Amino acid sequence: MRARRIIIAIFIASATTMLGAQQAKTPAPAAAKPATPAPAAAKAVAPSAPVGPPADSYTYDPGGRRDPFLNLIATVDPRSQARKGEGGAAGMNTSEISVRGVLQSRGKLVAMIMGPDNKTYIVHQGDKLLDGAIRLITPQGLVIDQEVNDPLSVVRQREVRKLLRGLEDAK
Repeated sequence: MRARRIIIAIFIASATTMLGAQQAKTPAPAAAKPATPAPAAAKAVAPSAPVGPPADSYTYDPGGRRDPFLNLIATVDPRSQARKGEGGAAGMNTSEISVRGVLQSRGKLVAMIMGPDNKTYIVHQGDKLLDGAIRLITPQGLVIDQEVNDPLSVVRQREVRKLLRGLEDAK
């Protein structure tokens, strides 16, 4: 009989902790009252829905650390974020452009380039790109001085040649 009372007391104590802090403050019924049969105790203690914080109340506080839920692969170069508002060739990387044509205008050569948005832009010698500048326009294509963004590299600039599409295919 004593073992039965202990089992019922353990069952009721665990049920009161699940119900919350209000019933946990009341004295344990097994100590104050005589033991009741197990089915009656099971009927008296009805399980309630778990109460927790609302789903939209969570906010992440980085505390100087990066957000672990942001994609590391799709990060954008800080230089491109600063110039993102710039349109035309100034907002494009060297790797994103392709030369579509070279024209002569007022005695100087100008180039037609196609950007990642499939639009054609006219560029002149000395125009800036996101990661460099157009040094020279030749009848075969462009010569671009590209800034190297590698801290381990000794070279800070390299020369990139962008040839006309027909000349690229021939090589």
